[in-house]
Amino acid sequence: MTISCIRSLLVIVVFFGFHELVAQESFTAYLQPQMALNYKVLPHYNHNLAISSRNYILRNREMEFQGRNLDISHFSTFSSGANTSFGLGLMYRFRKLFEPARENEFRLTQQLNITSRPLIVRYGHRLRSEQRIFPDLTIHRFRYRFTLDFPLQGEKVDVREAYLFLNTEALLSAAKGVSPQFDQ
Repeated sequence: MTISCIRSLLVIVVFFGFHELVAQESFTAYLQPQMALNYKVLPHYNHNLAISSRNYILRNREMEFQGRNLDISHFSTFSSGANTSFGLGLMYRFRKLFEPARENEFRLTQQLNITSRPLIVRYGHRLRSEQRIFPDLTIHRFRYRFTLDFPLQGEKVDVREAYLFLNTEALLSAAKGVSPQFDQ
């Protein structure tokens, strides 16, 4: 099964590789390195502290390396032990340092994560709400992510063996005086 999946993927890449594909007029590429510290406070309570920066590497069809923002975040996760966890997070995004016309952002995050494994396939559901707080505007974001993963070899997902990981996420952003936006 693994060989047939790889062959199919190779055929798709080769087929589309010989055609010019245009998905958007102005393509922008970023580099986003991150350093995170994860640690267990109690058996069912974890912390994640992270610092990351987002940098332009391709913008307006030109290669460049320019900072876009710097993020400092903290996320706490409480596991109930029944394949369910609750999370709360804080993040501060520094944008004004890199683009003076932009405002810095404070973000609050609440999350519910539910996983199940009826056989060898693991299903994951994540509900998340965020409040992006700017000096003159608060944007409420609601996300739903569905994930499934399963091993292509063996009985469980193992980093030393082939596995498949698929997910999709829906995002609704709403703010007072601004029309809502839906992304997939």
